[in-house]
Amino acid sequence: MATDPRTTDPVFVFDGVAVELGGHDVLHDVTATVPDRALTTIVGPSGSGKSTLLRLCNRLAVPSVGRVLFRGRDMADLDVLATRRRIGMVFQAPTLFAGTVRDNLAVAAPEGPEERWRRALEAAELDAAFLDRDADSLSGGEAQRACLARTLVTEPDVLLADEPTSSLDQTTTRTLERLARALVDRGIAVLWVTHDPAQSRRLADWSLTMSNGTIVAWGPPRDANANVDVTGVE
Repeated sequence: MATDPRTTDPVFVFDGVAVELGGHDVLHDVTATVPDRALTTIVGPSGSGKSTLLRLCNRLAVPSVGRVLFRGRDMADLDVLATRRRIGMVFQAPTLFAGTVRDNLAVAAPEGPEERWRRALEAAELDAAFLDRDADSLSGGEAQRACLARTLVTEPDVLLADEPTSSLDQTTTRTLERLARALVDRGIAVLWVTHDPAQSRRLADWSLTMSNGTIVAWGPPRDANANVDVTGVE
């Protein structure tokens, strides 16, 4: 398992990146490397730019200045839809479409076959019986795992997670953390946003610490997160 971007080819490189939204610099002077086959956390207080940095990784946001490289290629040159199939994303609040879990998985992988949907559920620690469960009937933790399964059904090689456990109880949080580690063991790079340094130290191989729109520390989480200012976190 990679723990240091200097020992493996990077999955993402941020090269002098800035993002301006509404006349405001959300990110500035961001230069960093994210290792492949590792779990990397992005840590910092609310408003530090964590989610914007994550969204750059599947082109939900684009740089105003600089480049984001994915496996050595400028993301601006890549097909957006094909890239998003390789780089899955799970958001803070689980959002499922109306209908069954099967319907939700079919949106992501309409060609099936059903065995593919079952494998995705299994990877998210949900029984195949969930295929016929109505999405509205799921608990918060079940819904988040169903969203994870919907992401995994496209068989991505990178998973982006934007504070996926912020509204979950401790037991379900630990389940999602365990699932993320299992994905890394399968060779999937995971980039996980959190405002909780303790979660980062518990979970990550590598960490980027953000403050005021830029990266201020990086390295193993015990070092990178040592002086995280969590004032005002959500």
